[in-house]
Amino acid sequence: MGGVEPAAPSGDRVIVVVAFDQVQLLDVSGPLEVFTTANRYGARYDVRVISPTGLDVLTSSGLRIGADTDLEQLPRHVNTLLVPGRSDWRQAIADDVLVSLVGGLAARALRVASVCAGAFVLAQTGVLDGRRATTHWELASQLAAAFPQVRVEPDPVFVRDGHIVTSAGVTAGIDLALALVEEDYGADLARETARQLVVFMARPGGQSQFSIRMTPQPPQHRLVRRAMDEITADPSLPHGIGALTARLGISTRHLARLFRQEIGMTPGQYADAVRVEAAQTLLSSGLASVEEVAQQAGFGSSETMRRVFQQALGLSPTVYRARFRTTTAPAPAPVALSLPSSC
Repeated sequence: MGGVEPAAPSGDRVIVVVAFDQVQLLDVSGPLEVFTTANRYGARYDVRVISPTGLDVLTSSGLRIGADTDLEQLPRHVNTLLVPGRSDWRQAIADDVLVSLVGGLAARALRVASVCAGAFVLAQTGVLDGRRATTHWELASQLAAAFPQVRVEPDPVFVRDGHIVTSAGVTAGIDLALALVEEDYGADLARETARQLVVFMARPGGQSQFSIRMTPQPPQHRLVRRAMDEITADPSLPHGIGALTARLGISTRHLARLFRQEIGMTPGQYADAVRVEAAQTLLSSGLASVEEVAQQAGFGSSETMRRVFQQALGLSPTVYRARFRTTTAPAPAPVALSLPSSC
């Protein structure tokens, strides 16, 4: 068709969300709510939903959503392409029309993002070749097997490699969208958006999809279970390997070997992970100073806690508290230390 392409209003950032049959509803609606809510606080997002056929699509939950634009209505360049996923990713990547649409849009986008199994569609187009990427932890091993040229990281909430960002399952799309809002308009606007949606400010991308207390493979050995129970019961107590082995009546070498075999980390690494979780909850509550949090969580000093936080999250406890204080009574924040791959 001829004619002039419609342009976005001056200053607006065009966000194109691809919808298709059996797409996960929250993969679409979660980021959409973030971007449109951000507009209430000064953002300038022009959010468009497009489908391969140009028609409405039936989501995985049975709810029908409409496509409000088509290729002819898009400007030549878009700011962000967002690709959600569906649980049966094989059906998605077998849809040549869908893959062609995504591949063409990816070439026009300044930034490309996926939620959950949307990473499979991006991988099918080839845009993830040689790049780091993530998806829902349960699908990570399948992504790695189906696309060996993609460097899959199963643990993080989201992974950025250049202009491409891939995120974990369902609600991680909200974290991803908030991170994009912060990138575009700053932390204050993103924080206001998060407060309005009654969610935590975007979790750092490197944060684990898992809680340290919910390891995907529970330990079988009773001594490992006992040591883990002691650490999680009160992380402020001395939990060095010497103290643990004295209480358990075994050698340090034996306990270290059992921990590595059972959960893939040392007792010290596990204790640090538990302490990070405890500190996250305390920092989010805002009821204690950073030094008090360090003592209560078992770090001993704020400097030690800062060092561990920096290594685990890439940000300091003070910055973490500023980012996550979005409600007066926040729920416990998820763990921020990566666990070994289990997919």
